[in-house]
Amino acid sequence: MDTVHSPGETELLPADIEAIRREFPVLQQEFYGKPLTYLDNAATTQKPQVVIDRLRRYYEQENANVHRAVYSLGELSSKAFEDSRIIAQKFLNAASEKEIIFTSGTTDAINLVAATFGRANLGPGDEVIISAMEHHSNIVPWQIVCEEKGARLKVIPIDDRGDLILEEYEKLLSPRTKLVAVVYISNSLGTINPVKKVIELAHAHGVPVLLDGAQAVSHLPVDVQELDCDFFALSGHKVFGPTGIGVLYGKEALLEAMPPYRGGGDMILSVTFEKTTYNDLPFKFEAGTPNIAGAIGLGAALDYVMSLGFEKIAAHERALLDYATEQLDAIDGLRIIGTAREKAGVISFVLDSAHPHDVGTILDHEGVAIRTGHHCTQPVMERFCVPATSRASFSIYNTFEDFDRLVQGIRKVQKVFG
Repeated sequence: MDTVHSPGETELLPADIEAIRREFPVLQQEFYGKPLTYLDNAATTQKPQVVIDRLRRYYEQENANVHRAVYSLGELSSKAFEDSRIIAQKFLNAASEKEIIFTSGTTDAINLVAATFGRANLGPGDEVIISAMEHHSNIVPWQIVCEEKGARLKVIPIDDRGDLILEEYEKLLSPRTKLVAVVYISNSLGTINPVKKVIELAHAHGVPVLLDGAQAVSHLPVDVQELDCDFFALSGHKVFGPTGIGVLYGKEALLEAMPPYRGGGDMILSVTFEKTTYNDLPFKFEAGTPNIAGAIGLGAALDYVMSLGFEKIAAHERALLDYATEQLDAIDGLRIIGTAREKAGVISFVLDSAHPHDVGTILDHEGVAIRTGHHCTQPVMERFCVPATSRASFSIYNTFEDFDRLVQGIRKVQKVFG
């Protein structure tokens, strides 16, 4: 399909996109004799050469355990690790590096808050508010701690477009509410939630707010001080960084008051059999040898995103979203699930003629990689009365031609299934 697009549709010219694509080695591959069209960025983003090179440099030149050694190699490793914490602080505009806790990812970060803040502050009859579009990672930890403490989970409903119903959210807030935990951008619907308003309403009742920012950090600039959120969780692999690394941001006063999450080395100042004195922030929550290489790689990834600039990222992805939505809407028998007023680069859809898994399999043979299933958001699937969806999610290195190939592939699916 030879579709011509005007450079005016996006701030990035075709030459810019090609230059960016060359920075991602995995995108140079072919599958089944077709160039890879990678449209599964909500699951994980690809890694630029600068991140790959940074990981290799660490293992070749800097590998040593952190915070323990007085020899030069250990000091080099520790500095690189802590430099990445400062990069993460800058990326989120946290007030202090003490507010940046390295975790294994968003899931781990949310579990940390549930296991510490949740257990310390929830009691019988208390309530935690989440939304109907949450990832399982922002449902199950709260179910666990609520069941343990005799608290209750309340759910903000969503409308047929996939937008939060804020009027219902306001009704849920009460003196029993101890925490609000909501997703910034839905991984299955693409909805960009009005989190600033969510936070303001919660704070009017004296209730802290946790934001699941896993999908947000590669699409939008995040300023935790401007948002005034109390906790913010992100995963490195969603923002061009390594897997197995993430960040929990928390306001310093809240983190200081929370008990440790895990026990072990580096989260202590002194240990006797009678008593242990815990370390200062952020180390109180980082027991054991951390994912040193992952943290350093994450720092390189965040630097990479900041070098691109969110204005360019947002303009390019907006143009892609508009184009892809128009193309998919024009396909008979295809229905987009999630048409929120504010959306990021995620399009979930169902075909009348084929199950999402069949769609994904045929598209794979066309070199097109999408995600199929419930996307760890089974309540969302139930809300829209579908067992699963096909999901195309995109990033800065995707092109209009990627979506032309997606449409071609869907046409082939329809031909196969009649």
